Amino acid sequence: MRIHHVRRLSQGYFLFLFVFFCAVTRLGTQWTEIRAWPVNWLLQLDPLTAVSTALGTGTLFAGLLWGVVTLSWTFLVGRFFCGWICPLGTLHQALGWLGARHKSFAQKLAGNAYHWAHRLKFYVLFFFLGMVSGPLWTPARWTDWALAAKTLGLFVVLAALVWGMSAQENPVASRASSRIQEGLMGLVLFALGLALGRFPAAVGSLQTGLLDPFPLIHRSMNQVVLPALGLFQPKGLAESRWTQGSWLLGLVFFAALALNFLKPRFYCRYLCPAGALMHLVGQRSLWRMARIVDRCTDCKRCEAVCDAACRPSSNPIAGECTLCGNCLVVCPEKAITYTWAPSPNSTAASGEGLLSRRRVLAALGLGLFAAPVFRLEGLAQRRFPPLVVRPPGSLPETEFLRRCIKCGQCSRICPTNVIQPALWEAGLEGLWTPVLDFRAGTSGCQYQCVACSRVCPTAAIRPLSLEEKHGTGAFADRGPVRIGAAFVDRSRCLPWAFGKPCIVCEENCPVSPKAIQTVETLEKLPRPFLCLGERQNHRWIVEGFQPPDMPPPLENLWLVADFSDSSLQWPIRAWGQGWIDVDFAPDQTKDEAADMSTAKRPFFLAVRLKKPMVDHTRCVGCGICEHECPVRGVPAIRVSAENESRHPERSLIAGKTFPNT
Repeated sequence: MRIHHVRRLSQGYFLFLFVFFCAVTRLGTQWTEIRAWPVNWLLQLDPLTAVSTALGTGTLFAGLLWGVVTLSWTFLVGRFFCGWICPLGTLHQALGWLGARHKSFAQKLAGNAYHWAHRLKFYVLFFFLGMVSGPLWTPARWTDWALAAKTLGLFVVLAALVWGMSAQENPVASRASSRIQEGLMGLVLFALGLALGRFPAAVGSLQTGLLDPFPLIHRSMNQVVLPALGLFQPKGLAESRWTQGSWLLGLVFFAALALNFLKPRFYCRYLCPAGALMHLVGQRSLWRMARIVDRCTDCKRCEAVCDAACRPSSNPIAGECTLCGNCLVVCPEKAITYTWAPSPNSTAASGEGLLSRRRVLAALGLGLFAAPVFRLEGLAQRRFPPLVVRPPGSLPETEFLRRCIKCGQCSRICPTNVIQPALWEAGLEGLWTPVLDFRAGTSGCQYQCVACSRVCPTAAIRPLSLEEKHGTGAFADRGPVRIGAAFVDRSRCLPWAFGKPCIVCEENCPVSPKAIQTVETLEKLPRPFLCLGERQNHRWIVEGFQPPDMPPPLENLWLVADFSDSSLQWPIRAWGQGWIDVDFAPDQTKDEAADMSTAKRPFFLAVRLKKPMVDHTRCVGCGICEHECPVRGVPAIRVSAENESRHPERSLIAGKTFPNT
């Protein structure tokens, strides 16, 4: 079996595994549901997620150690991950092959030629690393020796990437002069970091997930492809899952795929930050492609089939090679091989295909400065957007934005479809992070559900137990986890604004004791007063009376003469044209004196209402009341992020914290 056949089997296997993991990421105990499947394993294999979260948090989570394994193998054999495992790379390679199938030999050569724009992915990578590495410079890190040691280690790793795996600006120029200039730029960057680190806005922001291939394909599959096809939906969901901003998610995903018809593996060559990271690590790999000069006839057949554009017929760019094996298959002279021996004609030593160190420093500096500029909006601090309600277990906003990779796993696992990708409501850096839209799903955030906290691969949503979420048992002193607070809009509420009975929000509140209480009132309907005539047992004759159109339910209607005297308030049992049946008290059925007094009084139709009010000492912000509210459009009860427990300073009243119990 030839190597490209083995590679195709590997690509097919991992693509199938990816789709299978997406399909089973739903609650249940069947083998087609999440059960015990490692649905985050492919995300954990992504080395960029491991590197970026380590830079942002100073910690490498246990699951992300798989990313270190990937980098280790990349150092040994090169960018095998891109050519043999990555499901998005598999789609790119397949579509690139389809796009080039009918092109001429010259067109294929032109399409696979190396271009300077391949370096754009390095700008993307170092810009993102600069954004996330903001916490490296903050003074708080240096007050803890253990944390300072981690930070220093991460800085050394980052410096190794910059200096050891990038090229000089001008290899011909004076080495001493070049090193001096690079050193000065490094000092300027370090000073900039220290200066910015003194301000609260100077914290890292993890944005690699915008273009990192694994988060990109996960959210595209989970939030666009599967819902659009109506496949593998949660049990009990009759219609497709909704996705906020699906047009943007779909546009990015399908545009990335369509560009393969312009250039094979366009995304991998020009934009992929994970590919850039593996290029840096794999450019000096121990196992690499080499050209046997004595055998090569310069026929260029290898370059016509090289999807990575790594220039195998002249000076191979080792960091670009994805080990696809196409060149081995088509070379008639067997002049291409893979070997442990150093290749005399490889460009790895010269650093061709990389950014210069000065440009790398410039990209890092731009990213380092961009994060605090974004934070100047204040959306993660005092000027937080009230409608951005995060899932239960989410870390404080600044820490959350340092960990969330925008993979969409929490949205996929949510049984009610209430977790949606944010558009612009959380600011530019909050794009595609999870927010709760209580009107989008089949219910609010279920009170007995902690699924999203168990599936997050980077602990941006930390694992919760039901006991901790409810504030019971060992967590009784903390109280329940609050994600927001509900507020009644009296201008839209049926009992408050329209005089119509409604207790839907109270009935559906899952908290015990209920966080929504009602206040009973008796209110006059806007109709002319009535003059009662003769009484026939329980029936009053009312001359000219006509039952109103679309009245409230009869069990809520009363006939009232005096709102302060309960003896002149009677519930209505039935009515018709010219008469009203009421329910007298037993001592009033034969009270003739009362009849004479009543005949001289004006009476009114009134409705007994239960008006909802929220007890914010009990409300957890689950949003079930907002979802179930019968008022369409803008609901009459809405949940906002005030009073959430992850931010004590966001209490409803400045300087005061509402109790949990």
